[in-house]
Amino acid sequence: MNILLIILGIVILVFGATWLVEGASSIAKSFGISALTIGLTVVAFGTSAPELSVNIISALEKNSDIALGNILGSNIFNTFIILGLAAIIKPIGVQNSTVKVEIPFFLLSALVLWVLSNGTLLDSTNSNIISRSSGLVLLILFAVFMYYNFLVGKEDPANTSPNIQTRPLWLSVLMVVGGLAFLVGGGKLIVLGAVNLATKLGVSQSIIGLTIVAAGTSLPELATSVVAAYRNKPDIAIGNVVGSNIFNILFILGLTATINPIKLYQGANIDLALNVIAAILMLIFAVRGPGRKFDRREGLLFVLIYLSFLIYQIVKA
Repeated sequence: MNILLIILGIVILVFGATWLVEGASSIAKSFGISALTIGLTVVAFGTSAPELSVNIISALEKNSDIALGNILGSNIFNTFIILGLAAIIKPIGVQNSTVKVEIPFFLLSALVLWVLSNGTLLDSTNSNIISRSSGLVLLILFAVFMYYNFLVGKEDPANTSPNIQTRPLWLSVLMVVGGLAFLVGGGKLIVLGAVNLATKLGVSQSIIGLTIVAAGTSLPELATSVVAAYRNKPDIAIGNVVGSNIFNILFILGLTATINPIKLYQGANIDLALNVIAAILMLIFAVRGPGRKFDRREGLLFVLIYLSFLIYQIVKA
């Protein structure tokens, strides 16, 4: 029953995020807001809406293990499974701006998160928590990243302009309201199912958050990147993964910690370190060799790394 609750919650989240993005985009276009602005705000928010919904509800209900595990698990899943599968389907070329800015910014955000999470390294009187002040630091970095995106988008709007379908205003509003309701309802089902499942199995909530919840809330990114790779749109595939990882750390985790400080669960530093390693490997594979591509061998390596991580989590549980 608890597994069914989680699956149902994930399905509801995906539908809710889709309706919210399409409805909000249609409303914005009706009021003359540029496609670029919509792409950098509404669409970017929508693909990470499942993680955001789960984390806010977890923060309000003081289930911090699920909140942190969901974000770290989502980033690890995004990098090693989504990017790995996309590269196996078709080698992914990487633009100069992605190598010089986006991937390094992901690495920076991962390192900043690790430092902010380990207060005992800087001050022995502190416990290892992501405090409200740390959450604000992450949100400030997110604002910097968004400002950069707007500047880049103005230089080449074709890269970020989504194809938006205009609908009647009443239908668009209904889609937004329904999407938000589904996000809240789906998030509650996932958190409830995850907490109950962890209790029944006698494992920590972080394990469930790192695996089942993280994989489920990453379904929009998985669909987007795999389809993009299949249709020979590599920029979308890698941009979706990198952008989602940055969004998850800086905005979602920043907002979650601002609502309620997040205490690190046991073994969290291993997952934080793997998040940093994911960014480092992504940067190395992007810059080495001719053509700057993630080839099939590197994609296979990414998938094997995730499977090893999953086996480790199962054994640890």
